[in-house]
Amino acid sequence: MPATMEVVCTDDDCELDMFEMHYTYDMPDDVELAAFSCPYCGGTECLDEIEL
Repeated sequence: MPATMEVVCTDDDCELDMFEMHYTYDMPDDVELAAFSCPYCGGTECLDEIEL
């Protein structure tokens, strides 16, 4: 099963609470959260992975 990552945007001005990213098997193993941006506000430094 490909990896899944739950992410929260911590920007106080952003209305997005959280989102979930589903990878495919083709995603490189060394991809980190820093490679992504918030789909709502576009921020990159405000994303944190939710550890369950």
